Amino acid sequence: MRKLVHLVKQEKGFTLIEMMIVIMIISVLLLIAVPSLTKNNEVVEDKSCEATAKVAQTQVAAYKADHKTYPASIEVLVTDDYLDMDDASCPGGQPLILTGGKVTIGAKPTS
Repeated sequence: MRKLVHLVKQEKGFTLIEMMIVIMIISVLLLIAVPSLTKNNEVVEDKSCEATAKVAQTQVAAYKADHKTYPASIEVLVTDDYLDMDDASCPGGQPLILTGGKVTIGAKPTS
């Protein structure tokens, strides 16, 4: 009988303290990972904007080859079907600016 009582008291399972420690460890890992993911998202957005500007710059060169002059603005490239409307600005909302045949990236819009 004594062995039976002893076996019942030795049930396997997690205690409240063990569960709290696991939750604390997961929380610390999340606190470390979330800022890193946010930073990576900004880097990806910047690279995407740079790639969009390079595409626009290539289309400026194509326009110059066809018309022997630089377009007056990015909108001219869109109107003449050298660029899609989606490529007239960066995915993050920054405008592309055309000055003297050179495409630059404008300031980020404020929220």
